[in-house]
Amino acid sequence: MYYKFSGFTQKLTGTWASDAYSPQGLRPLVSTEAPPIIFATPTKLSSDFPVYDYAGKNKVPELQKFFQKSDGVPIHLKRGLPDQMLYRTTMALTLGGTIYCLIALYMASQPRNK
Repeated sequence: MYYKFSGFTQKLTGTWASDAYSPQGLRPLVSTEAPPIIFATPTKLSSDFPVYDYAGKNKVPELQKFFQKSDGVPIHLKRGLPDQMLYRTTMALTLGGTIYCLIALYMASQPRNK
Protein backbone atom coordinates (compact mmCIF):
# COMPACT_ATOMS: atom_id res chain seq x y z
CA MET A 1 0.00 0.00 0.00
CA TYR A 2 1.17 3.53 -0.74
CA TYR A 3 0.96 6.52 1.55
CA LYS A 4 1.11 10.27 1.15
CA PHE A 5 0.88 13.23 3.50
CA SER A 6 -2.55 14.86 3.55
CA GLY A 7 -2.43 18.64 3.86
CA PHE A 8 -6.04 18.63 5.07
CA THR A 9 -5.79 16.15 7.97
CA GLN A 10 -2.03 16.61 8.52
CA LYS A 11 -1.58 12.81 8.62
CA LEU A 12 -0.44 10.03 6.34
CA THR A 13 -3.28 8.58 4.30
CA GLY A 14 -3.52 5.61 1.98
CA THR A 15 -3.41 6.42 -1.71
CA TRP A 16 -2.66 5.07 -5.19
CA ALA A 17 0.89 4.73 -6.43
CA SER A 18 0.48 7.57 -8.93
CA ASP A 19 -0.58 9.97 -6.15
CA ALA A 20 2.17 8.82 -3.79
CA TYR A 21 4.91 9.49 -6.33
CA SER A 22 3.68 12.98 -7.23
CA PRO A 23 3.63 14.87 -3.91
CA GLN A 24 1.05 17.56 -3.15
CA GLY A 25 -0.69 17.12 -6.49
CA LEU A 26 2.28 17.98 -8.70
CA ARG A 27 2.04 16.02 -11.92
CA PRO A 28 4.70 15.53 -14.58
CA LEU A 29 4.23 17.64 -17.67
CA VAL A 30 2.35 15.99 -20.49
CA SER A 31 4.06 17.91 -23.24
CA THR A 32 7.13 20.11 -23.29
CA GLU A 33 6.14 21.81 -26.55
CA ALA A 34 5.23 25.48 -26.55
CA PRO A 35 1.52 26.24 -26.80
CA PRO A 36 0.26 27.62 -30.12
CA ILE A 37 0.27 31.38 -30.58
CA ILE A 38 -3.17 32.83 -29.91
CA PHE A 39 -2.58 36.34 -31.19
CA ALA A 40 -0.35 36.46 -34.22
CA THR A 41 0.28 40.21 -34.08
CA PRO A 42 3.92 41.14 -33.61
CA THR A 43 4.91 42.78 -30.36
CA LYS A 44 6.07 46.38 -30.32
CA LEU A 45 9.08 47.55 -28.39
CA SER A 46 8.62 50.34 -25.89
CA SER A 47 10.97 52.52 -27.92
CA ASP A 48 8.42 52.48 -30.77
CA PHE A 49 5.85 54.47 -28.77
CA PRO A 50 6.00 58.27 -28.40
CA VAL A 51 6.85 59.58 -24.95
CA TYR A 52 4.25 61.77 -23.24
CA ASP A 53 4.83 63.92 -20.17
CA TYR A 54 1.69 63.79 -18.03
CA ALA A 55 3.33 64.97 -14.82
CA GLY A 56 2.28 68.59 -15.13
CA LYS A 57 3.05 71.13 -12.44
CA ASN A 58 3.94 69.99 -8.92
CA LYS A 59 1.17 71.37 -6.68
CA VAL A 60 2.37 69.77 -3.44
CA PRO A 61 4.24 72.82 -2.01
CA GLU A 62 1.24 75.08 -2.64
CA LEU A 63 -1.17 72.62 -1.04
CA GLN A 64 1.14 72.18 1.95
CA LYS A 65 1.15 75.94 2.55
CA PHE A 66 -2.65 76.09 2.10
CA PHE A 67 -3.41 73.26 4.53
CA GLN A 68 -0.82 74.31 7.13
CA LYS A 69 -2.23 77.83 7.59
CA SER A 70 -3.56 78.25 11.11
CA ASP A 71 -6.90 79.94 10.48
CA GLY A 72 -8.97 77.94 12.98
CA VAL A 73 -10.69 75.81 10.30
CA PRO A 74 -10.36 72.01 10.71
CA ILE A 75 -8.24 70.30 8.06
CA HIS A 76 -11.21 68.36 6.64
CA LEU A 77 -13.11 71.60 5.94
CA LYS A 78 -10.29 73.75 4.49
CA ARG A 79 -11.51 73.70 0.87
CA GLY A 80 -14.84 75.33 1.57
CA LEU A 81 -18.32 74.36 0.35
CA PRO A 82 -17.54 70.94 -1.22
CA ASP A 83 -15.87 69.78 2.01
CA GLN A 84 -18.77 71.11 4.09
CA MET A 85 -21.30 69.27 1.91
CA LEU A 86 -19.36 66.01 2.15
CA TYR A 87 -18.97 66.39 5.91
CA ARG A 88 -22.64 67.17 6.51
CA THR A 89 -23.81 64.35 4.22
CA THR A 90 -21.55 61.89 6.01
CA MET A 91 -22.79 63.01 9.43
CA ALA A 92 -26.45 62.83 8.32
CA LEU A 93 -26.02 59.31 6.93
CA THR A 94 -24.20 58.21 10.08
CA LEU A 95 -26.89 59.62 12.34
CA GLY A 96 -29.67 58.13 10.19
CA GLY A 97 -27.99 54.71 10.16
CA THR A 98 -27.55 54.78 13.93
CA ILE A 99 -31.21 55.64 14.47
CA TYR A 100 -32.30 52.94 12.02
CA CYS A 101 -30.17 50.32 13.82
CA LEU A 102 -31.57 51.31 17.20
CA ILE A 103 -35.14 51.06 15.90
CA ALA A 104 -34.42 47.65 14.34
CA LEU A 105 -32.91 46.41 17.62
CA TYR A 106 -35.92 47.68 19.56
CA MET A 107 -38.36 45.96 17.20
CA ALA A 108 -36.36 42.72 17.29
CA SER A 109 -36.36 42.71 21.11
CA GLN A 110 -40.16 42.94 21.39
CA PRO A 111 -42.16 39.68 21.36
CA ARG A 112 -44.70 39.20 18.56
CA ASN A 113 -48.37 39.17 19.44
CA LYS A 114 -50.36 36.32 17.94
